[in-house]
Amino acid sequence: MAGVLRGLLMFKARYSKIAAVVFAVSATLMPISAVAETLADALRSAYKTSGLLEQNRAVLRAADEDVATAVAALYPVLSYIASANYSNANGSPSSTTSSLGINAELTVYDGGRSRRAVDAQKETVLALRESLVSVEQQVLLRAVSAYMSVIRSAEFVSLRQNNVRVITQELRAARDRFDVGEVTRTDVAVAEARLASARSGLAAAQGTLAQAREEYNVAVGHYPGKLTRPPHRPSGAKSLAAAKSVAVRRHPDVLQAKHQVAAADINVDRAALAVKPTLKFGVNAGININGRPTHGASLSLSGPIYQGGRLSALHRQAVARKDAARAGLLTATNAVKQGVGNAWAALIVARASREAGNRAVKAQRVAFRGTREEAKLGSRTTLDVLNAEQQLLNDEANLVSAVTDEYIASYQLLASMGLLTAKDLRLGLQTYDPAAYYNTVSRAPVSSKQGQALDRVFKAMGKK
Repeated sequence: MAGVLRGLLMFKARYSKIAAVVFAVSATLMPISAVAETLADALRSAYKTSGLLEQNRAVLRAADEDVATAVAALYPVLSYIASANYSNANGSPSSTTSSLGINAELTVYDGGRSRRAVDAQKETVLALRESLVSVEQQVLLRAVSAYMSVIRSAEFVSLRQNNVRVITQELRAARDRFDVGEVTRTDVAVAEARLASARSGLAAAQGTLAQAREEYNVAVGHYPGKLTRPPHRPSGAKSLAAAKSVAVRRHPDVLQAKHQVAAADINVDRAALAVKPTLKFGVNAGININGRPTHGASLSLSGPIYQGGRLSALHRQAVARKDAARAGLLTATNAVKQGVGNAWAALIVARASREAGNRAVKAQRVAFRGTREEAKLGSRTTLDVLNAEQQLLNDEANLVSAVTDEYIASYQLLASMGLLTAKDLRLGLQTYDPAAYYNTVSRAPVSSKQGQALDRVFKAMGKK
């Protein structure tokens, strides 16, 4: 008895070791399930990898430099000049002269044109910042659409695969019933035709999914893995009037147009100031060929008397552009309101379609099961079953589209209100700060300290 127990204990110990080894090997070979990607993950990726956003950020930085260029006109202008002359006239001894000097010139008064130029460039920068926000909304909305399109296409593929399985079963049943004489060859042929059509539909759905994956790669920055349907739809506004009110105050297109109007108003002032005189003060110092120092100072006053009507034409042109900018503001405001109305209507339609689709799918599933049971009893034909299954497939596909359309319409409403930004969505990432570069260059930096600040800004943006 003791020997038997000892043997059992030894077997148990060996079995435990073998089981541990098997478990370790199986754990190593078992594939690790990929973490599902959420819509927020996709939006963060789209924001980080968008080439369109990077392009428009560079355009904005170029406009920041226009401010620096305008500011530079308020500072003194320093320049150096070195000259050497040699002359040898016939019958005269040759002569050589040379000099080296530094000149400084400062515009003391120009009627305020230079300062107004700075103000106009600042408004242009603010307008381009709003344009960048508009591009950000386009990028994020495209990512939402691409994300939901992949989910819709994948569900279509799943529905089509299930459709092929169901029709295959119906074809098998039709053949069995044909063998025992319950149905005719026509029923079998109908089922075969439907199966071929179902396989064609499956191939088309798979092709649509492949296209959706390519769009996702462009919009988000990588190909989709496992995607999870968003748990809830974002809430935009409680009413259409409230949504339009927010859009007029927040939409980047309206804000951009307002800054363009402000810049146009300033440019009208600049054109009117063009007739004002300009007062400049200059000093110079240097040495001549003999090593003697030279220095001097100058004060000049200049202004236009007659230029053939050019200044008047420029003023009228600035006024016309101001009128165009004001009309553009009205047009942008109306377009934004219309966009909100369209997005609101699309959301209402998608919501109603989703609710109706839910009821249709529930009812059609009952009808399909009943038709299939009646067919088994001989009161329904194979064609009736296939038609019921096809109608169920159509209703399920319509429901998938309605749910997807409702999600996209919800985000479209946010975009139409000007609220589809990384900050408003609270994506939890470091967003691009357009003021960082502007604050560094707006005073026309030339010193090494300001250059180091620029290096830090570029490093923060991930640039070399």
